[in-house]
Amino acid sequence: GKQTLQDQFPEAPVHSAIPWGADRELEAANLPPGCLDSGLEVALADLQSSWNNVHHHTEEISSDRLLVRRGQAFNITLYFKNRGFQPGLDNIIFVTETGPLPDLARGTRAVFSLAGRGGPSPWIALLKTNGPISLEVSLCAPPMAAVGRYLLKIHIDSFQGSVTAYQIGEFILLFNPWCPGDAVYMDSEPQRQEYVMNDYGFIYQGNKNWICPCPWNYGQFEENIIDICLKLLDKSLNFQIDPATDCVLRGSPVYISRVVCAMINSNDDNGVLNGNWSENYLDGTNPAEWTGSVAILKQWQALGCQPVRYGQCWVFAAVMCTVMRCLGIPTRVITNFDSGHDTDGNLIIDEYYDSTGRILENKKKDTVWNFHVWNECWMARKDLPPGYGGWQVLDATPQETSNGLYCCGPASVRAIKEGEVDLNYDTPFAFSMVNADCMSWLVYGGKEQRLHRDTNSVGNFISTKSIQSDERDDITENYKYGEGSTQERQVFLKALQRLKAGRFQGPHRADPQPSWPMTLSQGGSRSLGTPPLRPSDVVQVSLKFKLLDPPIMGQDINFVLLAHNMSSQFKDLRVNLSAQSLLHDGSPLPPFWQDTAFITLSAEEAKTHPCKIAYSQYSQYLSTDKLIRISALGEEMSCPEKILVDKIITLAYPGIVINVLGAAIVDQPLSIQVIFANPLLEQVANCVLTVEGSGLFKKQQRVLIGILRPQHRASITLETVPFKSGQRQIQANLRSNKFRDIKGYRNVYVGFGL
Repeated sequence: GKQTLQDQFPEAPVHSAIPWGADRELEAANLPPGCLDSGLEVALADLQSSWNNVHHHTEEISSDRLLVRRGQAFNITLYFKNRGFQPGLDNIIFVTETGPLPDLARGTRAVFSLAGRGGPSPWIALLKTNGPISLEVSLCAPPMAAVGRYLLKIHIDSFQGSVTAYQIGEFILLFNPWCPGDAVYMDSEPQRQEYVMNDYGFIYQGNKNWICPCPWNYGQFEENIIDICLKLLDKSLNFQIDPATDCVLRGSPVYISRVVCAMINSNDDNGVLNGNWSENYLDGTNPAEWTGSVAILKQWQALGCQPVRYGQCWVFAAVMCTVMRCLGIPTRVITNFDSGHDTDGNLIIDEYYDSTGRILENKKKDTVWNFHVWNECWMARKDLPPGYGGWQVLDATPQETSNGLYCCGPASVRAIKEGEVDLNYDTPFAFSMVNADCMSWLVYGGKEQRLHRDTNSVGNFISTKSIQSDERDDITENYKYGEGSTQERQVFLKALQRLKAGRFQGPHRADPQPSWPMTLSQGGSRSLGTPPLRPSDVVQVSLKFKLLDPPIMGQDINFVLLAHNMSSQFKDLRVNLSAQSLLHDGSPLPPFWQDTAFITLSAEEAKTHPCKIAYSQYSQYLSTDKLIRISALGEEMSCPEKILVDKIITLAYPGIVINVLGAAIVDQPLSIQVIFANPLLEQVANCVLTVEGSGLFKKQQRVLIGILRPQHRASITLETVPFKSGQRQIQANLRSNKFRDIKGYRNVYVGFGL
């Protein structure tokens, strides 16, 4: 039969019905208000929002609204009209409710007494101080309570037998990584500060040879973001179908993470972002232009919860990071270079080439993304065997469905490393992103010829921002054993066998070893043999590309092809060279440059063949990602073996320079200078500068600049008033009709005045 939400998430807490011993409290809780007599009457309730929020690490969200974390006490003060509270004569009963259908038996409604008689509710109320006309009470939600918006009510049963009822107010309950009983508990304060409290960071882009940090404003504590995050939960399909059960399950970080993951993309619902990899963004925002999550989430809300256009992987991951940190789940953004996208579940990425070495569109849609970005969220996994909690992969980019929805994870990082692909959720797909094998095929005459199997090209330099530092942290070893090691191959074969024994059935090309010997020539080029080959037939030649200058946007690309004959025989080579743009998801665009080189090599001789791609040749063919793949397919005249070498180049822009003019003080004016330039040898138009920074700007600043002359350098000065103290970051982006993402950032510490 069809699984319910409760069936899918059995680890979520389910509260049993209240026993008979609590019937008096229930009776009192359900009596109508308004019995006016000489009983105890409340005049005012102080939720102590400012004090509580500081102690619950939510003061940056608000000082006026109560936001507390589960498993941690918070204080409220009740002020009475006519007399003070008399223990033993007055009984105060608290009621908390969340969701549209609060239910006592399911835990979305709680009834608990100040008397603390060991009642059935896991919520706790304790007397702190009892004044002449006031009472301070400490309340505490259980560490497995559902997160979300709560109503707080009290019922007072006085000794005369009268009952009065009051709605005290509203509070928001969040996950608590400071509480050992919470499933998201993290025992390191520096990690909590980085993965929950830090509202800016870096997302790594580029390629494995040129890793570029992209600044991002997460802004999880900015105005209205908490309300948008809660609205996002209420707009999920799960809530729309069964709101009562959805609210019950909101105590589980596993459940919440899957709901948020599905809601970040819009494929199944009116999620936050539309994905677009077409290079046509005229009816929206180019994904490369975004510098923060706040503008995206606020636009989603302003559109009536309709999807924002557009996002790609790093945007999906960044927005999810904002939502999860806001809800209290430790989260970080991960970049994987050369990331596999295995569509058929056989752990093999098939790549197709033509006779010039040009990579072809993959009909199966298997691809190797130049880089791919996802999230890791920290949580216990009671639904998995012991040892598989901690960091979990969640990927909000809509690639493949999971239980019918476009979401991925949470998949245990340790399970990925150990090849435990039968563990929930979506572990096989996550495993393939970091450790699939690549199979190369030559396409000619309508046929496919198997050329080469590469076991170590997928999953490189897996990166995230370091803790309390702007440096990059390489966490590749968390995901897999060293490439080329026996352990890595054993894990791959274990994963493959478990997939064959499990869900994957049918024909595939996932044989664990090539059906004939393959060779890798030195220097990184791949020897693509035609089977069967005798050892004496193998061409002992390596090909390698070397850039002569850093690849800068607007300048010619100068490089050489290095050819080295490692044998004692004369070699006569024909080499077909080509260049084509790539999207960052590995999709190729048509070649825009081709050349043919004839190279003769004496025994053990090395030669260089100079190459140049002029700006005028590539400028009209670049994708937003600014990726160029150069390739060479070499063939010795007297031997059928081919040698393939390729290199991916990311063209760099000069960055934006940001200067802070003077000391940054809360509530005092601050001048910020932004210096930028047109790097091209041609005029650019429609220039727009955007600047933002949580705690520094109330909203994103947009400055219309218009036209910039060739290589013109300009600056503007912005005025702002910082409204939050501490370490902050300014992010800036310059776009035009020729480029979309010239970026810059500046860290600034905001203090208090004398």
